[in-house]
Amino acid sequence: MTENDHLVEQFEAHRSHLRAVGYRMLGSLGEADDAVQEAWLRLSRADVSDVENLGGWLTTVTSRVCLNMLRTRRSRHEESLDVHLPDPVVDPADGVDPEHEALVADSVGLALLVVLDTLEPAERLAFVLHDMFAVPFDQIATIVERSPAATRQLASRARRRVRQSAPAPDADLARQREVVDAFFAASGSGDFDALVAVLDPDVVLRSDGGLARVSATTVIRGGTTVAENALTFGQLAPFVRPALINAAAGVVVAPRGRPVSVMAFTVRDGQIVAIDVLADPDRLQQLGLTSWT
Repeated sequence: MTENDHLVEQFEAHRSHLRAVGYRMLGSLGEADDAVQEAWLRLSRADVSDVENLGGWLTTVTSRVCLNMLRTRRSRHEESLDVHLPDPVVDPADGVDPEHEALVADSVGLALLVVLDTLEPAERLAFVLHDMFAVPFDQIATIVERSPAATRQLASRARRRVRQSAPAPDADLARQREVVDAFFAASGSGDFDALVAVLDPDVVLRSDGGLARVSATTVIRGGTTVAENALTFGQLAPFVRPALINAAAGVVVAPRGRPVSVMAFTVRDGQIVAIDVLADPDRLQQLGLTSWT
């Protein structure tokens, strides 16, 4: 085995971890892959003979790349649309693809990623690295170029925002599925009271139709208002296919097997607290969702 082959082998051993870091930092599968590729390029050009912890070195490099990407995104005001949902990780209802396991570990749902998108880049990095990957604050501090104490405060502010706006979902996947099924049964039958019962009073529905379907882009809040709008979902009931969205109960809406939307549900204490809908045909295609059975 050549030295380069050995380096490739070492890098591949860390790829899934680095992609998971990138996905949590960026909320984009494509950009996460770009960040990981950039980390490889920097590794291939660097002398790492004295590096004792290559995984830590690669995590730092990938995080710096992601931080720069987030700052560039902010400076270009790429979040100009009223609603922009992160990329969902979609799997069949019977199980998560092994390649997706690191991406969706620790209940990294779309509702959480939506909140992470509202954080300042340095706050997001501090929270993701410390709270999700247990990276010490002194190491994170070198990336954000602040003191460990200031870095700790960044993570603390981010943590408060997450706790307020992205409650942890119920862990029981079977129970999640029962609640989601009840939602579509009620919407399909036009049972308004049953719909209200399955929705948290403060539920939020976010729908991202992208530039191709601007009319589908909206944010609706409150159990009664969401229920009124959800009655229109009854016409979708025959095309709803169970799926796992970021390892949680969700659906793909696929008339004639062609996906037109992905719906992620956050279920807490037996009620739906968030519904996130990606209905952007361009992004669905980018995610490889061209057919679903």
